[in-house]
Amino acid sequence: MTLDEVLEEIKSADKIVILTHETPDGDAIGSCLGLKLALEKIGKHSDIIMSNYARTFEFLPRVSEIETESDIKDYDLAISLDCANFKRLDNREYFENAKKTIVIDHHGSNNMYGDINYVNPVAPACSEILLAILSYYEIEVDVEIGTCLMTGIITDTGGLQYPATTADTFEYAAELLRKGVDIADICKRTLQTKTKANFELQKRVMDRMEILENGKVAFSYIDQKDMDEVNAEEGDHEGLVNIGRNIEGIEVSIFIRQKDNEKAYKVSLRSGSYVNVSDVCLMFGGGGHPRAAGALIQGTKEQVKEKLLKEIDKYL
Repeated sequence: MTLDEVLEEIKSADKIVILTHETPDGDAIGSCLGLKLALEKIGKHSDIIMSNYARTFEFLPRVSEIETESDIKDYDLAISLDCANFKRLDNREYFENAKKTIVIDHHGSNNMYGDINYVNPVAPACSEILLAILSYYEIEVDVEIGTCLMTGIITDTGGLQYPATTADTFEYAAELLRKGVDIADICKRTLQTKTKANFELQKRVMDRMEILENGKVAFSYIDQKDMDEVNAEEGDHEGLVNIGRNIEGIEVSIFIRQKDNEKAYKVSLRSGSYVNVSDVCLMFGGGGHPRAAGALIQGTKEQVKEKLLKEIDKYL
């Protein structure tokens, strides 16, 4: 599908819903808000539906308009942003019931689950794809839209540090800076400011850190008891996987977090230079990017750890 056909579907729809993956990060929420604001410039109202989001992103324009549910059950068009597969899509019943569906994403593991799929795995963030799309449509990116989309880029590139960052990324950043987007403030709010709960969880993750596989793998975890004891809220676990990755000599950082009180763990993997952690996570029904991926694995902490190490060992 061409971008012209995507725009045609948007213009022909009266009821539009914007969705993203469970536990939305900066790119997910930034993309959703940025697109909503952009659609208003062409006279289109849309609903954003998310089960929850982290307090970190409460500074974003119009974030208060995000809904947890909608009375509308059969939207004309559902747009999924930054979500690689239908299984990870939050509030996916709205996507299922929509007359037409569009997927816009940057994950190489995307399985093209929409009627129309626009996926660019080279882009470091879905927000960057949207900037390119809005430029093609000649929709003006103002400070509010720019703040939302720059937040997505900043969080998914670690402040323009990760290898997926391209020359185009810096050019978009420069353009948004000229428009008045406060990039320094976004970096401070999303990358540097920690909640007290996140700080307490960091200490536990560091205390439990194991260095394995001849110094190439770092492993740590938190369980539901930890989350309860520090009064953790949505998003307070973000960034904990990077503690292991930042240790000298580590190629793969493993961080696992208990899913509620179940015998299942949400897995976050990060790699340094050569292990494709997306391939590792695909073996467990997950996916992501070559250097950052995730999955949900059933089992106890030790069982999940053993399964991951056995698979990662094939790539070391």
